Amino acid sequence: MSIGTGVVLFVIGAILVYAVNVEVDWVNLDMVGYILMGAGVIVFLVGIVLLARRRRTESVSRTVVDPATGQPTTHRTVSAPNDDVI
Repeated sequence: MSIGTGVVLFVIGAILVYAVNVEVDWVNLDMVGYILMGAGVIVFLVGIVLLARRRRTESVSRTVVDPATGQPTTHRTVSAPNDDVI
């Protein structure tokens, strides 16, 4: 969601800077467009970082004693985040 939001902010900012030729006394539309474009780039990059961070796997190891033999046994579990969960 943040990647799409970043793209939308960038596009709206680019439209304000390059396509709108309206002079408003109380606000500079070019500056607002540049600010939106910068915010769009930042939100897009944060979205990419969070997406890459979510893809990591987790490895859990635990050692238990087998009651029948009395020997320690190591169990290792490797899990990845479920992409199907919304």
